[in-house]
Amino acid sequence: MAGNKKPVTSEEAEKDRNARKQISYNRKARHEYEIMESYDAGMVLVGTEVKSLRAGKLNITDAFIRIENGEAWVYNMHISPFEQGNRNNVEPVRKRKLLLHKWEIEELRVRCEQKGFSIVPLALYFQRGFAKIEIALGKGKKLWDKRDSIAERDQEREERRQFVSRDHSE
Repeated sequence: MAGNKKPVTSEEAEKDRNARKQISYNRKARHEYEIMESYDAGMVLVGTEVKSLRAGKLNITDAFIRIENGEAWVYNMHISPFEQGNRNNVEPVRKRKLLLHKWEIEELRVRCEQKGFSIVPLALYFQRGFAKIEIALGKGKKLWDKRDSIAERDQEREERRQFVSRDHSE
């Protein structure tokens, strides 16, 4: 399971080999789904795709994960073609294999078969030079759930504002 690792800047990533350099974050997934568990997975990519990722040319907002024949695949993830890639470029939107342990895949498959559960990508990052994707098992939120989470977020923001204004008034 993935912990809540803080993304770092490129300077910090150069200093610490194990640092996690975040490329993309899927805000829509946290809004649309209630996240139950998250996992870190490797990805099978072509060299030009890695160069495009390093340039930050990707979109994971519409992406989703399916388990097929004991393998995890990510669909609808758009990685723009590398400009200097010529014939080595592959199709921007294609299914890409995820690298997970067999027990993780089986656990995800079983949980995903339950009604209302989906597997969604949360973030894409580099760690030790490898492209990784943080995926999560989530349950779709209803409209009123989304309204509740927005109201909670607004209330927390207002409390922080009042707390900061009290500190400055003293």
